[in-house]
Amino acid sequence: MKKKFINLPLLVSRTLMTLTVCTLLSILAVVVVMIMSEMKVQQPLAIKQAEFLTIKPGTSFNAFSKQLVNKGWLQERFWLRSYVKFNPQDSKIKSGTYQVQANMSTAVLLNLVVSGKEHQFSITFIEGSTFKQVLAQLAQHPHITHQLANLPLATIAKKLSIEQDNPEGWLFPETYAFTQNTTDLSIIKRAYEKMQSVLEVQWHNRAENLPYKSRYQALIMASIIEKESGRHTEHPRISSVFVNRLNKKMRLQTDPTVIYGLGERYQGDITYAHLREKTAYNTYKIKGLPPTPIALPGAQALRAALQPELSEYLYFVSNGEGEHIFSKNLADHNRAVTKYQRKKN
Repeated sequence: MKKKFINLPLLVSRTLMTLTVCTLLSILAVVVVMIMSEMKVQQPLAIKQAEFLTIKPGTSFNAFSKQLVNKGWLQERFWLRSYVKFNPQDSKIKSGTYQVQANMSTAVLLNLVVSGKEHQFSITFIEGSTFKQVLAQLAQHPHITHQLANLPLATIAKKLSIEQDNPEGWLFPETYAFTQNTTDLSIIKRAYEKMQSVLEVQWHNRAENLPYKSRYQALIMASIIEKESGRHTEHPRISSVFVNRLNKKMRLQTDPTVIYGLGERYQGDITYAHLREKTAYNTYKIKGLPPTPIALPGAQALRAALQPELSEYLYFVSNGEGEHIFSKNLADHNRAVTKYQRKKN
């Protein structure tokens, strides 16, 4: 009986060939998946208009990919999950709220959420607004976390470390950017710090012999100037009128302070009875400045309060076209009032 001999070299060769083929096929499959996943993430998401995407703290990449599918932005997540296996650095997503633009690719979205560059919302405080108007504006913003609702002004002032019980005038009017769920308190803290900074610079550069005993009095004056005219070019001259009147111990007699003192009772017209009513803000009845600012003054009004024009003017009246006519004496002022009031009527 003949014995069968196993050809070991041939068997080894075939085995090695089989392993080589399997290895090459595996490598080819990996390369194909890698190339396909790269191609897939470069394709645009199924989104036709800008939308917000919020990733909650602790969200895994797996949950993130499900979120994209649930939103209908991706049909399936196989290619996205495959992609991050080859690019693990792109799986390190950060929580936050991001704005996803129309036709944005998955790759660009990944770069965005990995970078942590959240969408910046914004809110603008307008020059001449009151503190209460700012609070109402904050309360209406859907992306702000509200902590100040229904709090008394004195409580808010304390939270801001403002010395006065009434925080009026202490917020600098400009546009503030913030991310989703920023608190209203943190935003007005920024506005308060900005006002302190701007006021300090203007106070340091102030003209000589001004009738202010403190920065706060300058802030009060700036708020009055702000409410008297929307034309920044007029602010230094209006400031000179008020400074001249204070230096001469004359009452300011400015309508915006009367209106502020009336509060919700003001219905659009100042009556003779209003001018006769002695409130803390009726500058037709009190001497000097009112006890607090009456609005948010802007940079121009602050500069005008502390660097007024040099003039001899003591009066001014609106010409009904957004500008004012200035006079050095009461007779000229009365003639201007008669002329422009008649024109108005």
